[in-house]
Amino acid sequence: MAPAYYLGLMSGTSVDGVDAALLAFEGDHFDLLGTLGRPHPPALRDAIASLCTPGNDGLDAAGQVDRNIALAFAGTALALLERCGISAADVMAIGSHGQTVRHRPEGEAPFTLQLGDPNTIAERTGITTVADFRRRDIAAGGEGAPLAPAFHRACFGAAGRRRAIVNIGGIANVTLLDGETLVAGFDTGPGNTLLDAWSERHRGTAYDAGGAWSAEGTVIPTLLEGALADAFFQRDGPRSTGREYFSEAWLDSLLAAAPDADPRDVQATLAALTATAITRGIERAGFRADEVYVCGGGAHNDDLMRRLHRALGPATLATTRTLGLDPDWVEAAAFAWLARKTLAGRPGNAPAVTGAAGPRVLGGIYPGSAGGRWVAPGENRQLAAR
Repeated sequence: MAPAYYLGLMSGTSVDGVDAALLAFEGDHFDLLGTLGRPHPPALRDAIASLCTPGNDGLDAAGQVDRNIALAFAGTALALLERCGISAADVMAIGSHGQTVRHRPEGEAPFTLQLGDPNTIAERTGITTVADFRRRDIAAGGEGAPLAPAFHRACFGAAGRRRAIVNIGGIANVTLLDGETLVAGFDTGPGNTLLDAWSERHRGTAYDAGGAWSAEGTVIPTLLEGALADAFFQRDGPRSTGREYFSEAWLDSLLAAAPDADPRDVQATLAALTATAITRGIERAGFRADEVYVCGGGAHNDDLMRRLHRALGPATLATTRTLGLDPDWVEAAAFAWLARKTLAGRPGNAPAVTGAAGPRVLGGIYPGSAGGRWVAPGENRQLAAR
């Protein structure tokens, strides 16, 4: 029987470099085949040492938030199981996207960071947890997002139908489907994030319910044109963004050209920005949609839906409820679907969407104790019940 090779990597608290060891296992016995130690470059060692020193770098806060997000996720999962009358032992896996706190898919060292410690989720629920879906795609040269288009294809693709699936969360993204073929998928820019921030600032409400406030305002053409002149809206092909880009600082910079604008008109302009960025994104892709289905929180914004209806005609506009899936739960369903892909050893990304070098199995697997037993794809490509 051929030996099984395992490689261990370690960088200790001395921050001096990376130690590697290659082991060959035959049963429980192993031979140490080789080792290698390589020092960190001075700049990297200094950067690590700086982060290891308590101060104002935010790592202490990040560590606590990481843990607390995970506890919130685990508590929600257990509450849902109780509501449904399902035992944790009967759940094969949790797919946890986590909370994105930074998304930087460009630059010399692209990265994305989602908090919500999957170890804690697995421990609290006893259920195997799949998490950290984005970073493998980024490691393969992709954007790491959006990841839902592959699910949209599986769930909403239909022969003979040209559909656009529009998810309007904090950031909006679009999936373009020609029959069961995924033509393209990409972020289009801000969805609700700027609308929510402006509502919070001027009305003290977390969001503009139904888009009633934006419907009272009048779009400011120069402000809208200035926003759409941003370099992000000129991009084609795979692209993703986040609220660290389309932030309140970005909005304030834009508003410097209209300091006396009526807040209602600014809100109307932000609604127009979301709708226009979506429609232009579809147009720039050269895609003619016959049907457009909206999911995410934006599906409840009547003013935004009216703007999309006017801009996207003659295509029909509805929410994904028409296709059998409540628009509020499409994204959560997508990560349950992606977790299933990961456990089966199957790729979850769509390289045409993210720009990755190829299909990749996404995420890390954190075994639970109560749920089904995961059988590694290399041993047996199936999921086995305990």
